[in-house]
Amino acid sequence: QVQLVESGRGLVQAGGSLRLSCTASGRTFSRYYLGWFRHTPGKERVFVDTIIGSGVNTYYADSVKVRFTISRDNAKNTVDLQMNSLNHMNTAVYYCAASTSLQQTPIHPDDYAYWGRGTQMTVSS
Repeated sequence: QVQLVESGRGLVQAGGSLRLSCTASGRTFSRYYLGWFRHTPGKERVFVDTIIGSGVNTYYADSVKVRFTISRDNAKNTVDLQMNSLNHMNTAVYYCAASTSLQQTPIHPDDYAYWGRGTQMTVSS
């Protein structure tokens, strides 16, 4: 059974940082993209960033470029999201996701086959 489990939920002050981690089990995703999405009530899941299997290439939503960094460790089957300079707009439930396609840069939720259950990240002013 494939599982993705996020960790690192928390309450952070505006301007602060937080690191989220996601551990996959049940299969390896070393060949595939791993990504992060965020969700707020009443809205659809929004793409945050993604990283190719080798870790060489990454792609970010414009709103998080420079401030967020995605990384992965294929030996541990993990993907991390380092978030800096946080603001209230970043408050959301964050989901990690795994693609099983080798298509070009998956940025839509439908591009991903496996999902974690999400972790809440709240930025206080």
